[in-house]
Amino acid sequence: MKFLIFIPPKDFKDESVATLKMFFDRWNVGYQITSYSTKECIGLHGASYMPDINTNKVNTSDYDGIIFVDGSGIDSYKLPEFRPLLDVVLKFNNSRKYLCAVGNAVKVLARANVIKDKKLAVSEQDQESKRVALLFHGVPTDTGMEISGNIVTIKDSMALEESLNPFLEHIGVK
Repeated sequence: MKFLIFIPPKDFKDESVATLKMFFDRWNVGYQITSYSTKECIGLHGASYMPDINTNKVNTSDYDGIIFVDGSGIDSYKLPEFRPLLDVVLKFNNSRKYLCAVGNAVKVLARANVIKDKKLAVSEQDQESKRVALLFHGVPTDTGMEISGNIVTIKDSMALEESLNPFLEHIGVK
């Protein structure tokens, strides 16, 4: 198993990346960090990561899925409207690879138009993500995690830790 962890160039949630890395390292799941930046990416609390691969150069056949990390950078960089990123989502979806989104990153999946009739874990407090999910015919729920086909959504970074074990069991890693 090998996943991509997509982060915005700035203002992603450091704790989401740290949690993903911890669980993936614990269960020997390969991963690479990707972004459209060629420079160091800085999180909301100062964590910095140099992308292992530029998202433009991603070959979906090299990965089992992609995880979009939450944070205000999703909105400030207008990533749900960034056509090259939406094309990456479509390539992963067409290959039936896992598309995972944490928190407000669900808007990226919604705008790529891959969520029709899929259950999506969306926080009640995140009205904008809920609105976008409904607009693209997703089915928002207030659960911590939803797995709907190849779409996996996790309500927020606080639900991430409790959701990763069931997700890893679902994909056969654990």
